[in-house]
Amino acid sequence: MAADNAIIIGMVAANFAPRHRNQIILWGLFGALVFRIIFAFFASYLFGFAYVKILGGLLLIWIVNDLRRDLFDNKKIKSPTSVSKEPSYVKSVYKVLFADITLSFDNVIAIVGAAKNNLNLLILGLFLSVILVGTLARFFAEQIQKHKFVGYIGLIAILIVALQLVIGGLSDLNIISINENFKKFF
Repeated sequence: MAADNAIIIGMVAANFAPRHRNQIILWGLFGALVFRIIFAFFASYLFGFAYVKILGGLLLIWIVNDLRRDLFDNKKIKSPTSVSKEPSYVKSVYKVLFADITLSFDNVIAIVGAAKNNLNLLILGLFLSVILVGTLARFFAEQIQKHKFVGYIGLIAILIVALQLVIGGLSDLNIISINENFKKFF
């Protein structure tokens, strides 16, 4: 479940020279850790609100559109010393932190459920999740630099998660109904 965070962080970081790329990834890791800890304490309460799911899905759709523009508009960084048009560093950090807020919730729900009130297991799960995000984010950033199509695959994966959140929230509000065979996806 941490892969969705890693995809977004990697996609944002891919548009930067290595020095800034690593800083963006560190901000993403910091956000992932902080939001996972916060959500771990409030997970069962927040999970009951369908509006949280819908808002999270809509935020992800906004992020997907923003990342799509970054893929089209920015050229690859060839060397850390060459002058290039990098996107705004601050805006990119905000993008990563928004993604962490949106995507950490599902990860925490899985960790809290698996830990079953065992605090040590909960802490271990949160720690491993953040390590996985950092490792995958670096990998995705490097792959997107080399192969642009990896970015498009990442956008599709994030869009699917966003649609699942929105549809799941709408189903929770009884605005739409989902066939029992498909409820496990929402």
